[in-house]
Order: sequence, then C-alpha cells, then structure tokens
Amino acid sequence: MPNVFQIGAALIERAALDDEALTVHLSDGRILSVPLAWYPRLLHGTPEERADWRLISQGEGLHWPDLDEDISVHGLILGHPSGESQRSLQGWLAQRGTAGRG
Repeated sequence: MPNVFQIGAALIERAALDDEALTVHLSDGRILSVPLAWYPRLLHGTPEERADWRLISQGEGLHWPDLDEDISVHGLILGHPSGESQRSLQGWLAQRGTAGRG
C-alpha cells in the first residue's frame, strides 16, 4: 500500500501572519493555519518583526531573523507547537524588555 501521507513532498510556498494565526500555503495544495499562541516568539513579536520572514531550505521551513524563530513544514503538518522551554522564553522576553507583557 503506498504511503499517501508524505510530509517531505510538501513545501511552503507562502505564509501570512495576523495577530491570531500563522497561515501557510503548501505546494501540494494544503493550507494550514495554526494559532500564534503555539509560537510565543511570534506572539510577542511586533507586526514588523513578524512580517520579516524568509523561506529556508527551499520551502522546508520559515525563519524570522529578528525573533530568532524557525518553524518547519514537518512540525506544522504534524501539529507540533514550539518546543521552547518556559525558562528559555522568559530569558528571551527579559532580554527584549517584554517579560510579563502580552
């Protein structure tokens, strides 16, 4: 029986963010939308920081240089939220001067 669920076959073609969600359009026609709450760095980023993203590895992921955030198509398809620890996130927020806000 052929494997019809091939994660490696899908690449990100484009992405959009608003205050609530990250939405990606994949090369196989799927459109995935996940809450920004899954990715606290995106959630706490400014609209300008969120808008500054790049495709990486020919569409296998997204990168936000100002937020030091990377999200893979594999993780999105499997529904995996950020794996960042609370300690790491709190350190990042403190460095930005935004701890306890948002």
